[in-house]
Amino acid sequence: MTRPHPDIDIRPIDEDEIPDWIRALNTGFLRSPGVTEDEIADRRSYIEPSRTLGAFDGGRCVGTFRSFEQQLTAVGGAAVRADAVTNVSVTATHRRRGILTRMMAEDLGAAKERGDVVATLIAAEYPIYGRYGFGPATWMTEWTVDVPRAGLDARWSGPEDGGRIDLVDREDVRKLGPELYERVRRSQPGAVSRTRRWWEIETGAVHLDRAPWVEPFFSVYRSATGEVEGMAAYTCDDRWEDKQPAETAKVKWLIATTAAAERALWRHLCSIDWVTKVRSGWRGPDDLLPFYLPDPRAARVTTRADWLWVRILDVVRALEARTYDRAGALVLEVVDAAGPAGGRYRLEVAEDGRASCAATTQNAELTLGVADLATLWLGDESAVRLAALGRVQEDRAGAGRMADALLHTSGRPWCPDMF
Repeated sequence: MTRPHPDIDIRPIDEDEIPDWIRALNTGFLRSPGVTEDEIADRRSYIEPSRTLGAFDGGRCVGTFRSFEQQLTAVGGAAVRADAVTNVSVTATHRRRGILTRMMAEDLGAAKERGDVVATLIAAEYPIYGRYGFGPATWMTEWTVDVPRAGLDARWSGPEDGGRIDLVDREDVRKLGPELYERVRRSQPGAVSRTRRWWEIETGAVHLDRAPWVEPFFSVYRSATGEVEGMAAYTCDDRWEDKQPAETAKVKWLIATTAAAERALWRHLCSIDWVTKVRSGWRGPDDLLPFYLPDPRAARVTTRADWLWVRILDVVRALEARTYDRAGALVLEVVDAAGPAGGRYRLEVAEDGRASCAATTQNAELTLGVADLATLWLGDESAVRLAALGRVQEDRAGAGRMADALLHTSGRPWCPDMF
C-alpha cells in the first residue's frame, strides 16, 4: 500500500548534489554504491540539472529520475518531440511512499509545458509504468544462429552484388555512423535519435567506470557505387572446446538502409573463421535474419520482450504526426485519469494518408486508456486483440476493425537502442 510522505523533498538537484544522486542511482540498480571522481565528472558533462530529479529524506537522496530531449520516428517518418525518461530508481528503504508517482508527475507536467508530444522509456520491469500512462509500443527479439547448421556456403568471400565489406576503425565509425543512422532512423518507426555521446561511448571515446572498455570490430558495407549502406559492431569471445573453435560473435548493433546491406553484414558475421554462433543483439520482432539463412531453423529465438514504452502527452499532435494507409474516420474516447491526454477526439484520414484530429462532442466509437492508445499509435498492436482482452471498448460495432485498418502497419516498429 502506498503511504504518502510529504516530508520527502522532490526537486531538481543542485550541482553539488550530483555525487549523492549517483550513489542513490547505483544503490537502486544494485550496483556498488561507491562513486568515483571520473563518474561524477562524466555525469556533470551531460546531465541537465533542471531535468534531473532527486527525492531527499533528511538530506539523503533516496530516489532518482532523469529525462532528456529526444526525437522519436512516427509511422511515415516524421520525427516527434519526446521526453526520454531514464535513471529511475527508488531506494529499497523508501518504496511504497509515492516517490516515483511524484517524480513522474513533475517530469511529465514539465514535458507537456515544453510541448513534447510523447514521453518514452525502456522499462526494467513490466508492471511499473502502465499506471503512469505508458504502453509497450515496440518489441524486440534476439536470435542465436548456429552457424554450422545454417547451410551457408563456406566458400563465401564477399557480397555478390558488387558491394564490399570493410573493417574500419572507431574514428571511421564516428565519421560515418551518425549520418548512416539518421537515414535508418527516418525510415524506421519507433527509432529514436542518437546523441554525439552515444557514438562516443560506442567507440570508446568516453569510458564508463561500471563496464571495462572492450573495443569491438566494426564492419561497413559499401554498395557498388561506394555509398555506405550498413554498419555493424561486434565482439568475439575467444573460446575453444577440445581443440575445436567454439567462438560466439556478439552483435552490439547492426544498422542498414537496404536489404542488400543487411543481408551482406549478416553473411559476413556468419562467415568469420572460428565463429560457430552469432548472437544478434536486440533486433526488430519481424527481423529478416532467419530467412537470410538456407536453414532458418538455425536461428533460435533466445530473447523476446517488450522494449520501447510510449506515453502520449498530446493526442492531436501524435495522431496527426503519423501517416495512414487508407482513408477513414474514427471517434476515440481516451481515458487519462492522471494526465493531460484524456478527452474525445475525431481522427479523420484523407485519401493521401494524412490525418486531422480534433476534440469533438460526437459519440465515441472506441474507448481506450492512454497507455493502450500508445500501444496502437506506432502500428504494432491490434485494437481487436485489445478488445478481446477487455482493454478496449467498442462503442460501435466494427470500430476495432476500423481502428486496425487505420492504425496497424505492415512492418513492425522497432527501437534499436537502450537509453
